[in-house]
Amino acid sequence: MNFELLSIHKDIAVVADGFCINTVDDALELIANVSYQAGCSGLVITQQCLKPDFFDLKTGFAGEVLQKFTTYNMRMGIVGDFSAVTSKSLNDFIYESNKHKKIVFTDTVEKAIQMLSE
Repeated sequence: MNFELLSIHKDIAVVADGFCINTVDDALELIANVSYQAGCSGLVITQQCLKPDFFDLKTGFAGEVLQKFTTYNMRMGIVGDFSAVTSKSLNDFIYESNKHKKIVFTDTVEKAIQMLSE
């Protein structure tokens, strides 16, 4: 997987757009690269870096991907506009994720870094 780091804040890598997590293996590769090459325990990506199935909880793709992040103790911030989400289950998922601050959903990179650093 070719990815580019835009910056590193403390131990959180901000990953540039230009790739997409289409499979669980893509997520594992990103975790390994950010962890071992950049020495980070957290990363921030944009909503566009995740295939649309991620946001359709019925597919199970989000659960599979996020399980890998949990297993490998990698925190993740997802930056996008989630204000227009109409799915109750997705809204509940975002709310619960943000409470635990291992996986966070927010509208700016700065907020994601702040939430993951707390």
